[in-house]
Amino acid sequence: MPYIAVTALSDVGLVREHNEDSLVAGPWTLCGTVTENPQTLLFPLGTPLVTAVADGLGGQPAGEVASALVVRQLAALGPALDDEDAVGEALNMCNHMVYSAADGNPDLLTMGTTVAGVVVLHDRVTVFNVGDSKVYDAAQDGLRQLSVDDSPPPRPGRRVTTAVTQTLGGGPSYTPVTPHVTTASLAPGDRCLVCTDGLTDPVPDEELHALLRVHDDGRAAYELWKAAIEAGGPDNITLALVRIGE
Repeated sequence: MPYIAVTALSDVGLVREHNEDSLVAGPWTLCGTVTENPQTLLFPLGTPLVTAVADGLGGQPAGEVASALVVRQLAALGPALDDEDAVGEALNMCNHMVYSAADGNPDLLTMGTTVAGVVVLHDRVTVFNVGDSKVYDAAQDGLRQLSVDDSPPPRPGRRVTTAVTQTLGGGPSYTPVTPHVTTASLAPGDRCLVCTDGLTDPVPDEELHALLRVHDDGRAAYELWKAAIEAGGPDNITLALVRIGE
């Protein structure tokens, strides 16, 4: 019987004082905490299953509050996210929620978060993001980014940039967003990697692919985390591997 395996972890890294990332896999959420080991959850293939990461904006207040609001809302809406329009509406709702939560509260003003994830259906996957957290097609023959980075090109000589041009929340007053939402076909054996930039900034795509070619599920998640730590662990590291099993 076809199933979905979601393997996830979240870690503070080596530099940040606390974890502002959050994660959702189906009804399960992980908000601003650290997993000691990768956790693998199994779900039946059929009902829409959302898996996403949210990266609270560093340098602004309450990033962990914003990211938690978003993943909890996606968890609640997950079974209804059966097409691109529903996903886009959910992300716009999340944007409103972050701004509403910050309204009138100086401790939360300008809090914001990125978000990236997938909704797995019976024969297709809907990919979405706002900001620079990423979704990859983790096929054996190559790693292909499916999300669209909301960030300017990096400066000459740099591989990445820390600037983000679109987030959920993040400003002193409400600003609408244009979510990136696409749909791709799905087959047994397919894998997606969903992650915050705490993984992708320090670890190049070529190294991510090399690790995913030889590892799967919990071992793959561990090796990806280890690569980010060995590269300095400059940010919170949150990732989920989504695999379609038979």
